[in-house]
Amino acid sequence: MAHPHWFRAMKSKYDALLNNYTWTLTALPSDANLVGCKWVFKRKFNAEGFLQRYKARLVAKGFHQREGQDFSDTFSPVIKQATIRIVLAIALSSYWSIHQIDTNNAFIHGELDAHVYMQQPLGFSSPDSSQVCCLHEVIYGLKQAPRSWFHKLSTTLLQMGFLS
Repeated sequence: MAHPHWFRAMKSKYDALLNNYTWTLTALPSDANLVGCKWVFKRKFNAEGFLQRYKARLVAKGFHQREGQDFSDTFSPVIKQATIRIVLAIALSSYWSIHQIDTNNAFIHGELDAHVYMQQPLGFSSPDSSQVCCLHEVIYGLKQAPRSWFHKLSTTLLQMGFLS
């Protein structure tokens, strides 16, 4: 927190979460489960090996979640490396164009279908420390995050005409 590079990275991520209406502060209901969170830090380097930027990610401690209360389904399809290689080989030999998608803050675009309450992020607490974050969008670390993100992505690609 004291290092200015890391604090700017945290502030940038925190602002992105707030701008996306990821949560609202509320009192914790008596029958609710409270999920912890933590900051994860990473240095990003460019192709030449020089430091490009500092990255901070707020991650929920999904191991605190309780099945049936905080989440139900967690399955998300995963593609095998061999399948990717085959599709790329077919595309190359058929002269097809290939598109890549890179989404900033990808997981926070997934919708949450359960009531999940999370501690306020370290370093960014409101004056009322008894309040917690009632999540409206998924964040990294939640058990349902990959499934929710995949559902949002596939729906968007269908609307854009990339999938049929």
